[in-house]
Amino acid sequence: MLTNIKSILYDIRIIILFAFVVRLYGITQPPLEIAHNWRQTTVTMVARNFAETDFNQLYPRVDFAGYKTGITGMEFPLLNAGITICIKTFGSNHWYGRLINLIVSSLGTWCFFLIIIHYSNYKHAYYSTLIFICSIWFSYSRKIMPDTFAVSLALMALYCLLMNILNGKLPALLGFLFFTAIALLSKLPSCIVLICVVPMVYYSKLNPTKKVMLYAIFSIACLPAVWWYFIWVPHLVKTFGFWHFFMGTTWQQGFAEIAANKLLTASRFYDSALKFTGFALFVWGCICMFYKKHYVSVIALVSSLIITLALVFKAGFTFAHHSYYIIPFVPAMALTAGYGLTSIRQKKLAIFCLAVVCIEGVLNQYHDFKVKPNEAAVLNLENDLNKIEAKGLIMINSGDNPTPMYFAHRKGWIAHNYQIADTSFINQCKTNGLKQLVILQHAFGTNISVPYTKLFTNENYTIYDIASAK
Repeated sequence: MLTNIKSILYDIRIIILFAFVVRLYGITQPPLEIAHNWRQTTVTMVARNFAETDFNQLYPRVDFAGYKTGITGMEFPLLNAGITICIKTFGSNHWYGRLINLIVSSLGTWCFFLIIIHYSNYKHAYYSTLIFICSIWFSYSRKIMPDTFAVSLALMALYCLLMNILNGKLPALLGFLFFTAIALLSKLPSCIVLICVVPMVYYSKLNPTKKVMLYAIFSIACLPAVWWYFIWVPHLVKTFGFWHFFMGTTWQQGFAEIAANKLLTASRFYDSALKFTGFALFVWGCICMFYKKHYVSVIALVSSLIITLALVFKAGFTFAHHSYYIIPFVPAMALTAGYGLTSIRQKKLAIFCLAVVCIEGVLNQYHDFKVKPNEAAVLNLENDLNKIEAKGLIMINSGDNPTPMYFAHRKGWIAHNYQIADTSFINQCKTNGLKQLVILQHAFGTNISVPYTKLFTNENYTIYDIASAK
């Protein structure tokens, strides 16, 4: 009996499936959990607009661009398109993106394991994959965000490359080309994972001509992302007049912002990624890999780190203040931490360390599986707006957070209280079609006194008439 239990626990497929089932908890919840609900609603917002307006992935649109179309530059909306297909097939629901991301991220985790086991051994692959599952990956792989989604596609691309290196089959080569292209389109920082193409091809036993061919195919696969982010995104912003997507700052400003936020930036590595015990194993794994000259892993780690540091200084303040920016580097960290565990000779000590990493990682993320009670009030905002039988553009005092606008199922402006207090600002928006003003009194905003007629009020928000105001 004990032997059967051990064999089950040591089967990574069972572990991945179990982690998948655990993360189904609350999967149908709206995107109102603690961390980054605003980032999720921008994804679902675009998907809903595809379903209701125009399903053209070249023209993604958001709802908080005021009187403008809302068409703007952003990541290539592949995840959004998957949500749209679900909406058109099964009807409107907030949570489709959660399930899509969880499925794709679980497949990416499996590919992560298969790649490591080829270049190392089962123990290393098993340890690394468990650490990977319990890292920041655990909660973000079920969020409606393209980060773990894109990294998973990149891991699939690396697995297809490995299969082509081993068997030379065309389907694997086409898979490498396809998954590389859509990974980079979905999220440009997935290049942190895809840089591992270089050592994988270099250390293969292929002839030089085949190696050059694979590098050329990799370069071709990068071209759609280059066109999208550096030509099409600026074109959308210029043409439709609404900026939304962050493409980084200047290097000089980025260095200055990181220097001013150096402790918070460092915490993204030692806390956000693997938590403290996992980071300790990561450091130990670095020492062991260099000492034992495990060159493929060392080059994969160093190359990923170089690209990550470039991202850090290009993003500046944004990297320091957004935990999910570290996600593309987490596979390399988990790989290294897993190697550190395999270097611990006492098996019981290694298992104990692994258990601590997993428990610490999961327990520090379980709170993010619940909706914030005070923010659930916005779930009724659309119905309450419908009660006043008025249509048109609205304004919400949610500052820079678009989440209430998504749940209002309206278009218009999101603004700070100081902007709403500016009569000239309100009048200008009114000229451009503003009809109602929503003042959030608790979640996402704070109460403010305004001289307009009340159309609806409750303990959470008040809707004012702007259209008839003088």
